[in-house]
Amino acid sequence: MDYFVHSHALVETEAIGKDTKIWAFTHILWDVTIGENCNICDHVFIECGVKIGNGVTIKTHVSLWTGVIIEDYCFIGPNVAFVNDLYPRSHRNPAMQERYFSHQDDGWYRDKTLIKEGASLGANSTILCGVTVGEYAMVAAGAVVTRDVKPFELVGGIPAKHWGWVDREGRKQDYRE
Repeated sequence: MDYFVHSHALVETEAIGKDTKIWAFTHILWDVTIGENCNICDHVFIECGVKIGNGVTIKTHVSLWTGVIIEDYCFIGPNVAFVNDLYPRSHRNPAMQERYFSHQDDGWYRDKTLIKEGASLGANSTILCGVTVGEYAMVAAGAVVTRDVKPFELVGGIPAKHWGWVDREGRKQDYRE
């Protein structure tokens, strides 16, 4: 094994790249791919089908749901929330049984969420399913992302709106790189 898994982590996949570190109280399900040199902090949950590139940092208290793809060198701040259903309802509600069991799929209104290379998601931001956050874009802390974010774009607020542009190092710019 050429990666580190803390003794208090539960990891059900073996598709983990060299020099990746997985810390305590993290649960990673099967059919997850994690690249090289990643740092996955305490209290992270990763559901089946998630793909994580090389050099990614995922801070504490993040849950990644089926359909999330994180490309190389992204930063996922603490408590970032990924939404995995556009119309969430409890599967336990008898009034909802027809909705969930009459669909050809599993009844969820999921869509792929793509975080492109080098993007940063600030602490406590919320990312709705079906959006793409562009290369080296930056999402401000606490923002709620409801639409695609352009490459190198800085967004913030609720809902997230254009605040400017950033360079590859995350510094605010007066122009688009």
